[in-house]
Amino acid sequence: MKTVIGRRFHLTYTVQGVRKLLVRNGWSCQVPAQRAVERDDGAVAEWVKEVWPCEEDSRRPVEPGSSSRTGQDFSTTPPQARTQAPATGRG
Repeated sequence: MKTVIGRRFHLTYTVQGVRKLLVRNGWSCQVPAQRAVERDDGAVAEWVKEVWPCEEDSRRPVEPGSSSRTGQDFSTTPPQARTQAPATGRG
């Protein structure tokens, strides 16, 4: 939906922004009333048992670091190497 809005109206929204916009205009999350007839519960159970654990393990490990867009990680940088932003002359 975010992409459709961007292409159609040349606006950018976050996923949360799209959700708020839709809710504000009376839209709600759609959930199927019943499961599809074609659903194969045995295949789903097999996938959960065999594939899902491998997918879960393939995620990147969580490591401490920086959330900065510049990628500076001050947790491992010595204090002497850190620089402060220059003071502006505005008062």
